[in-house]
Amino acid sequence: MTSPATPRPTRGLPPLHLAVALDGAGWHPAAWRAEGARPGELFTAGYWAGLVTEAEHGLLDLVTFEDALALQSVSLRGPDDRTDQVRGRLDAVLIASRVAPLTSRIGLVPTTNVTHTEPLHLSAALATLDHAAGGRAGWRPQVSARSDDATHFGRSAPAALGEADLASPEKISSRLAPLFEDAAEVLADVGRRWDGHQPALPVTVLAHARIPYELAAKGGDVVFVTPYSTDGVATVLAEVAAAATAVARPAERPLKVFADLLVLLDDRPGEAARHKDRLDELAGAPLTSDAEIFAGTPAELADLLLDRRSAEAAGLRLDGFRLRPARLPHDLLAITRSLVPELQRRGAFRTAYRTSTLHGHLGLPAPAAART
Repeated sequence: MTSPATPRPTRGLPPLHLAVALDGAGWHPAAWRAEGARPGELFTAGYWAGLVTEAEHGLLDLVTFEDALALQSVSLRGPDDRTDQVRGRLDAVLIASRVAPLTSRIGLVPTTNVTHTEPLHLSAALATLDHAAGGRAGWRPQVSARSDDATHFGRSAPAALGEADLASPEKISSRLAPLFEDAAEVLADVGRRWDGHQPALPVTVLAHARIPYELAAKGGDVVFVTPYSTDGVATVLAEVAAAATAVARPAERPLKVFADLLVLLDDRPGEAARHKDRLDELAGAPLTSDAEIFAGTPAELADLLLDRRSAEAAGLRLDGFRLRPARLPHDLLAITRSLVPELQRRGAFRTAYRTSTLHGHLGLPAPAAART
């Protein structure tokens, strides 16, 4: 967990972008057992509509929806036998499509598998979503290395990850390099299908190492990164800049960089950490994540966000953050009703939406079809 840092001045810097990553009952495996959780509603449209409208109430740039072809598992190699954790998800594109008519400003970014899903189907589904959302849709492509995913489609399983690979994001991405090469081709194929007559959706990529950074630089607009400290932010920014240079990304189209944090928030100091300990006990193991874990007050989180934003490397700074609420709806409400007002008080976040499309929120140029 992270300790709060001394905040840095925000003068001269543009307002932060804020996104929220929604998944099930929250990002803690025992979130469904937290006070206020609604596990019986996870597979209803109303549950997701409530979360997304709350995020829009907080003026957030976008929400992302997690998805996968297989059930969640504590093992990367296939399903587990646990019955004490949430298993199963609704289709992310369908969730986004369902809530689109109920919202008017917030960006809607579903995750889709690009290892086993045809570009034709992806381009059509995402373009339909963007039409329903009035230009507010985005896309998070995701590769799949799981053997049960491949078997489901009658394909050969990719090379299994060994224990030594799992210790390093660089080793993981190196072993999965063919999947990232395939993903780059899918992104290009989908882009060609949109070219000229359908809107080009903003593409977001979660990346932890050089190869996925290069995927983001080739075909993405936003990269979600996972540094663990302010010095780590500078290191990651330098790596993102190197990836952009390696793939010859045009300098006039810099990647937007958001840092991911998994958050537990409570107003009273120490309360969030106590709740995390209780959930860890219920889960039978301490919470782990590819992203930094923060447990504290909204004001302490605001301090940390502004401190991390002070880091700079290769002419880049963090443009924003994607927060993963450990408990839903509790931590989402803490973000929209406590963190956002705190950042607004410090002049670091918008006080109203000034655009109505995801391109506009992110400061990206409008797609050619929208300019004609």
